[in-house]
Amino acid sequence: MTSKARLFYPDKLKTGIISKLSEKQSHYAKNVMRLRIGDKFSFFNSKYGEWDASIINHGKIQTEFKVEKLSRPSNDEKNLWLAFSLIKKVPQDMMIQKATELGIQKFIPLLCERCVVREININRAEKIITEASEQSNRISVPKITDKQNLIDFINNFPKDGCIVFCDINSNSNNLKNKILKKSPVCILIGPEGDFSEKERQLIKGNEKTITMSLAKNILRAETAAISATTILSYNLDNN
Repeated sequence: MTSKARLFYPDKLKTGIISKLSEKQSHYAKNVMRLRIGDKFSFFNSKYGEWDASIINHGKIQTEFKVEKLSRPSNDEKNLWLAFSLIKKVPQDMMIQKATELGIQKFIPLLCERCVVREININRAEKIITEASEQSNRISVPKITDKQNLIDFINNFPKDGCIVFCDINSNSNNLKNKILKKSPVCILIGPEGDFSEKERQLIKGNEKTITMSLAKNILRAETAAISATTILSYNLDNN
């Protein structure tokens, strides 16, 4: 038995809607998933939940569909963010994909003093995020912001949230009673050459920052991001 195709749909969803897929989604439904007229698939978004739909017709360019019924309502998800220093494309793509699967709600690309990479393709990142959301059975699709400087990120971070600084020098892994599910909890990951001493003092001196050690070994940036996301996701689920 094959799994049902899932497609992100940003607009309103309700019973009886008849419309057409985008050209890209039409190609996916017809040529990749090989859905036939009458076959079922799912639409989802964070506002309206997940809905069953069926194929009405395959046009030359676009596929027509009909929304049938609600299959899974939207729910409150943990407000977990990932602020990451820009790194090389291949590990960065993998980091974004896996962090999406693990429940990150918002990605914040950062420019730091020791960043070797200075640019990020936001459109490519959004494509990876959407596909990972479709494949991992989550209802929401995370947002990704434009890149920003570390100091702007620190200064503009919400007052009711906390920044989890993944610091190898930290002697604490106890997050109990320090993080709240409703408030933004943001993992902060440094560049491949780590934060400068000036940046470390800026981060640790902020009242919203708590530190956490991931391992005694030095981890690559993408490994640290995935590990921290796993740990924080578990703690928020059991808080």
